[in-house]
Amino acid sequence: MRRCPLILVSALLAGAVTPALAQEFTVGTARAQRGQVAYGAIDVPAGADAGTTIPVAIAHGARPGPVLAVVAGSHGTEYASIVALQRLLPRLDARALAGTVIVLPLVNAASFREMAVHLNPVDKKNMNRLYPGSATGTQTERAQALIAELVVRPAQYVVDLHGGDMDEDLRPYSYWFRGGNAELDSASRALALAFGLDHIIVVDADLSTPAGRGNLSGYALSLGKTAIVAEAGRSATVMPEDVAALIDGVLNVMGALKMSDRPVKPVEHPVWLDGGARVAAEGDGMFFATVARGSYVNEGTVVGTLTDFLGRATADVRAPASGVVTFVRGVPSVWAGATLINVGQVLATPPPYARPGR
Repeated sequence: MRRCPLILVSALLAGAVTPALAQEFTVGTARAQRGQVAYGAIDVPAGADAGTTIPVAIAHGARPGPVLAVVAGSHGTEYASIVALQRLLPRLDARALAGTVIVLPLVNAASFREMAVHLNPVDKKNMNRLYPGSATGTQTERAQALIAELVVRPAQYVVDLHGGDMDEDLRPYSYWFRGGNAELDSASRALALAFGLDHIIVVDADLSTPAGRGNLSGYALSLGKTAIVAEAGRSATVMPEDVAALIDGVLNVMGALKMSDRPVKPVEHPVWLDGGARVAAEGDGMFFATVARGSYVNEGTVVGTLTDFLGRATADVRAPASGVVTFVRGVPSVWAGATLINVGQVLATPPPYARPGR
């Protein structure tokens, strides 16, 4: 992969504010002194349903610098991203760090314990769709309210990691979320290029709506933070190359923000993609893919077959558009509304921001 000189990440630092270095930095029960790494938890109290605990670590640098929040495990069976942050922590040397890194490796503990895909099994809600949450809501909303207050608000930069849930055979990529603020969108673009994944999906959000700011990145953008999403992993496996891509990406971001002396070579020729077109199942059955993640397909190409539970073919599944298979269903289980495949159309260059619905 060819990459460009470090100078292209300068947009990240333009206008960035370096906060004064406090002697102590606290998130939940984690209290880190200058030059130290501390471990603790954000305790979500019981309310309409049970409480929960979100593990947190803080690397509080010995020198002034930005605050970076790195979050994973909003979906508790996206194991590659969770393991990546677990393995990132020993590599954070707070004595050599400028600024502070807040690490949340596992937001959705109930999903992790019960191996429940996509949702929090306690209240059946998506832990990446309801920001800024509510202190009086169900467990998901109470957890998001605390993350919004204790993690997102103190940060200048937010990296949200995901990675191939049990049903997703996913091609690694980043999301460049844009909210229409030219300066902030430019900084987010530079952050995505610095992260290092060579496929980047461009998504425009309407931050004036609850849906537009309901996910972690959208909420962070609505507060004027620089935020990106990165995904690597497939079908809930923990493959070394996926874990390494996410660890390296976070370390690259830290290097680009001058939090460390890590040299950074941003992606020079990214493959820009739109949000993609999906095919959903119309009912129960079984799905068998005939294309691999990352494949280039033409609209109408057969990408898989649906069968009934006796193995009798019921339909061919065809590509809804021409482009890159960003993910394809990695398990046979199918029900009405289940996503079978997503195809991202290749963009010659990212178009100007356009508010959704206009």
